[in-house]
Amino acid sequence: MLHVSSIAEVNDLISERFGELRSAAENVPLSQALGRALAADVSANEFVPNFNRSTVDGYAVIAVDVFGCSESIPALLDLVGESCMGQPIDIQLQKGQCVYVPTGAELPANADAMVMLENADDFHDGTIAIYKPAAPGANLIYRGDDVKPGQTVLSAGLRLTAADIGALAALGITQVEVMRSPRVAIISTGDELVAAGQPLQAGQIRDVNAPMLAAAVSAAGGQAQVFGIIKDDQASIQTAVSAAMEACDMLLISGGTSVGVKDAIPAVISELGELLVHGVAAKPGKPTILGEIRGKPVFGLPGNPVAAYFMFLTFARPLLLSMQGAQVEARVVSAPLARAVSSNHGREEFVPVRLSDGRAHPIASKSGLITTLAGADGFMRIARDCEGLSRDELVEVTLFER
Repeated sequence: MLHVSSIAEVNDLISERFGELRSAAENVPLSQALGRALAADVSANEFVPNFNRSTVDGYAVIAVDVFGCSESIPALLDLVGESCMGQPIDIQLQKGQCVYVPTGAELPANADAMVMLENADDFHDGTIAIYKPAAPGANLIYRGDDVKPGQTVLSAGLRLTAADIGALAALGITQVEVMRSPRVAIISTGDELVAAGQPLQAGQIRDVNAPMLAAAVSAAGGQAQVFGIIKDDQASIQTAVSAAMEACDMLLISGGTSVGVKDAIPAVISELGELLVHGVAAKPGKPTILGEIRGKPVFGLPGNPVAAYFMFLTFARPLLLSMQGAQVEARVVSAPLARAVSSNHGREEFVPVRLSDGRAHPIASKSGLITTLAGADGFMRIARDCEGLSRDELVEVTLFER
């Protein structure tokens, strides 16, 4: 008999036991920093850009010189030079003058606006006709518009995206201090399991959980190490778990978490450490386990892949991010339900959802059918005391990472 805890109670226990766990910091090349969590704030020590630069091809002007000009009454300016890409320009613009500047090149001193090439004519006698006025600051970026010295550009705990890598490169940074990726051991248990590349015999199924969880760990910034498939034998499982705990910061073990004759995981965790939770008021995912071995978190996940995935998202992923000092990230959208959904299980329910035509379409699923998850855009949660949701009721959908 499982003594179930609510999802909130389990999360509180995880926070109490493991909330202070943190990975060490390490320096990595920028090329290896994607997806890693910053260990410290990154501040600028220079201006970006380091000069006033044009955002268009055209002429650098003093805005007051082109005030009120038009097609019928153009402003006539003297062309006194040209700015070249990647080179400084040593011209100080005077009233009545202009300089040709290509996109991205430096503006001359005193210039405070750019006129696009299509709004001007070159008379080829040193005179440029301007047909459209330009306000101060038009079509240019001032020195330090992007970043100024001392400004915090990226905050500690941020998981670096491609855009963040670009910002670091703009600052001249080639090495960045990030949190070490937590090492997560993954064990699958079950007499019926075979590896994905092996042929199936009667009564066998392929191990879905190990590759799925390894990918989910990597997506959360962890470093997955798969220890393979262990048969439903308590001594064998205990040996594998003991070895895994030597090499990891967290253990995910799937299968054998219920109360059947061969469900050995509770006994193994109790023998090697402490069994904290056995049973969660969730559907799917009721036989989920939380334990502690050698001060490290152990999650016993159901063998059914859908249940294992939802319980990973609910418990293990937030802890993985916390260990990296990173914030829990979730993209949530609201949409009306395409059809009514019943729910009267006394457990909080996770329902896969496909988004289409501006509506949330619940996907009928059983916890062993992983392909229903692969076709979903996200999931909605139904509270354990709710008997169901009506058609057109607005629901929050947590989007899967894609």
